[in-house]
Amino acid sequence: MTVPKRALAGAAVLVLCIVVAGLVVGEFAAPYYQRLFMTFLVNLIAVIGLQVFMGNSDITYFGHVGFMGISAYAVAILATPVAIKRTALANAPFGLGAVEISPLLAVAVAIVLTLAIAFLVGLVMVRQTGVPATIATLAFLVIVHVVLVNWIDLTRGPRAFYGIPVKATLGWALAAAGFAIVLARVFRDSKWGLQLRASSEDLAAASAVGVRIRKLRLAAWMLSAFLMAMAGALFALFIGTISPGSFYFDLTFLTLAMLILGGMHSVTGSVLGCIVVTVGVELMRYLESGPVVASLKLPEMFGLTGFFLGLIIVLSMTFRPSGLLGSDEIDDLWHRRRLRKAGVEAS
Repeated sequence: MTVPKRALAGAAVLVLCIVVAGLVVGEFAAPYYQRLFMTFLVNLIAVIGLQVFMGNSDITYFGHVGFMGISAYAVAILATPVAIKRTALANAPFGLGAVEISPLLAVAVAIVLTLAIAFLVGLVMVRQTGVPATIATLAFLVIVHVVLVNWIDLTRGPRAFYGIPVKATLGWALAAAGFAIVLARVFRDSKWGLQLRASSEDLAAASAVGVRIRKLRLAAWMLSAFLMAMAGALFALFIGTISPGSFYFDLTFLTLAMLILGGMHSVTGSVLGCIVVTVGVELMRYLESGPVVASLKLPEMFGLTGFFLGLIIVLSMTFRPSGLLGSDEIDDLWHRRRLRKAGVEAS
């Protein structure tokens, strides 16, 4: 797979920025902000996973969080100590109540399981386009949620699944986020990514010149599921307690808002949108509690975070449907800046 050196350089710059920020947070920030940054990294991996499929196929995708849920619960079931599962999962099927493996091996098994399910679902999904595809992905999310809520013997149902070993570190999260950024840029700027984006603009023309649209969509779908599985496993090993509600509409709209704001056709835009929305959501949570600002006591405004996310989606789709960066990457912006500077100097 041939990828332009400029694309790799742009990915390297993004990874470097994230790593430097992580090192600064890990060294100097308070524990609360360290946890906030870890949450940001998990969301970033999820948003990039969403971008890999949506940004290249141009199909609106609501089911991505379902893969996070599958992976997170697989890690929880496999890695939680048997002593805890004797109480929490006393009637676990398939003998899973007596199974305990290392968190790292549990992550590997969870990713493989998620990819297997993604492949079977993807064989159906890639045949759909437009509104039917969007509805199908939403149906997948609902199905996953219903299974997690109602398979009580395996998932504890609507109750929290507790006791998951908290093994995720900032270093592992940074490595996973960096890997996700590079993988997304490599696919985006490869011939497969270019062909897939071309097919989204003119399906008939792409088919006429021999572009294998369904296979390319399936490839993007599987890469997206892989990154979502990484995010789900990291989430479980970071939080230590999960529930079906952790992987439903709230997280779906949060990641969609991040992607739409930054620009779903750009990996750099995904990173930017994740940063802006994370900061905005944290500010809204602060305002919800009715703080004192400049000697003025503000009223409590519960629900402000949800309003903020909805407002971002509406305003972005109305005034900037392509997002803040559109289809531009950080290397594109730098290249255009150099060209403008060279033009000024030549004149």
